[in-house]
Amino acid sequence: MVNVAGELIDRRRLRRRLSFWRITAVAIAVAALIAAPFLLGLPTGFGDRSSDQIARVSIEGMILEDRKLLELLDELKDSDNVKAVVVRIDSPGGTTAGGESIYEAVRAVAERKPVAAEVGTLAASAGYMIAAGTDHIVARRTSIVGSIGVIFQYVNAEKLLDTVGVQVNAIKSAPLKAEPSPFGPPPPGAEDMIRRLVMDTYDWFVGLVAERRGIAPGEARRLADGSIFTGQQGLDLKLVDAIGGEEAVRRWLETDKKIPAGLKFVDRKPEDDSALSLFGSARGLAYDLLGLDMRAASFSSALMMKAGRLDGLVSLWQPLSSRASVQ
Repeated sequence: MVNVAGELIDRRRLRRRLSFWRITAVAIAVAALIAAPFLLGLPTGFGDRSSDQIARVSIEGMILEDRKLLELLDELKDSDNVKAVVVRIDSPGGTTAGGESIYEAVRAVAERKPVAAEVGTLAASAGYMIAAGTDHIVARRTSIVGSIGVIFQYVNAEKLLDTVGVQVNAIKSAPLKAEPSPFGPPPPGAEDMIRRLVMDTYDWFVGLVAERRGIAPGEARRLADGSIFTGQQGLDLKLVDAIGGEEAVRRWLETDKKIPAGLKFVDRKPEDDSALSLFGSARGLAYDLLGLDMRAASFSSALMMKAGRLDGLVSLWQPLSSRASVQ
């Protein structure tokens, strides 16, 4: 009887312990579910997102084709509670294809609701292309705007290869295939081919600026010599509509576009990949060790920003690293 009683007591104790750990496990699971959106970088602030608002989208660093950004702009276009969109730009430019895709997405939003650009430190090249897609550009007096133009850069490493004793041979279907090449001087006609490509895109860019900014084509071409301007100079040249920041944007929206007064500016961001968000701290450490810019949309674009080069046509003022001297 003593042994039976002892076994019953032990079983009761074991059940209590199991119950305790089960309750603890459930509590941990609930806490994990609550914390998951924060750890994984999933959307938060649903209250803000569901209320009437002025959505603000930041475009920073090197501009590339960004599928998630395009999806966000498409979402804002169709959101009834988003009464206006502000594109905050701080970029030296990037690929022309990237700028074109975002420009078109901004124009699609502008067909449904007011869209303004708020320029931070600079909106140059493809950055200004995107700003021109909005209906109203606001910049600081000392912001940098402009650099309207296109560039195609390539390297000739022939002397370096000769020095190290490397010879690169190629069998091509035509002389201009894969030209200009970094392995030797361009053959006849290669530079003319690239020049035609650059000027075709340049003419499109200049026409875009002339149309969107209401500038005569001849004047737009005069401004599109690659020059950069302060926000104040841009205002005088009709490249900018107003000097200021968020409040200047608000005044335009409420006065000219009759957006309800006092709406909150809500920062909207493209959805992050869960894995990347979860390991964001490790990513930041790796970027710091490699001297890369955390504002890059991806590791590959960060490497390109570090190297100061991009494949394809580029509408770019200067790499971000050169901005340290701009005061």
